[in-house]
Amino acid sequence: MRSGVEIYNKDEQPLGKSWEEWTTEWWRWFLSTPKSRHPSCNDPPPEGIECYRDSSVIFLAATPMGKIRRRIFVPANKAVLFPVINFTISYSEDPALKTDAEMIGRAKLNIDDIVKKEANIDGIGIAISENNRVRTPPFDFTFPKDNIYGVREGPTRGVGDGFWIFVKPLRRGSHKIRTYGSCLSGRVEIEANVDLVVQS
Repeated sequence: MRSGVEIYNKDEQPLGKSWEEWTTEWWRWFLSTPKSRHPSCNDPPPEGIECYRDSSVIFLAATPMGKIRRRIFVPANKAVLFPVINFTISYSEDPALKTDAEMIGRAKLNIDDIVKKEANIDGIGIAISENNRVRTPPFDFTFPKDNIYGVREGPTRGVGDGFWIFVKPLRRGSHKIRTYGSCLSGRVEIEANVDLVVQS
């Protein structure tokens, strides 16, 4: 890709894990972080938790609805995973769901309804297609007491579905990332504008 930005392909295993494994980890982080410390619920996010960092990957948080603009500082030599638009459901969020198949079907139905999905990095458009879609297997996690969906705390099980971008380590300096997604009816519309500053 131009501008020195390289993106993992869906058939690759970034850093030794499948896309399904990485997005499951992303969901566990996103869902298990308390609302008071959650980067999606605080603008600006509390210092130091505007994203998730491990030894090799940065997770950027989604916005549940609306438009966000953020400036995030991250260390160099790390890949970056973030959603264009995604959806999750769990037994805690909808107790009427009784089986994993029902959860998977609910998630699929929601993402099948997405008609617009756009992304660009440093002004270069990225084509978003079914090749960017990742469906997680059912996974276990724990909602904290103060969780972003306001459901009962405790262990539960969920699934995720959505469109993702996985960027290889970026050069040092500032990178502008924009993502946008909306559903057929227009009820769901999200946009994220992130100035990602890669430091030494």
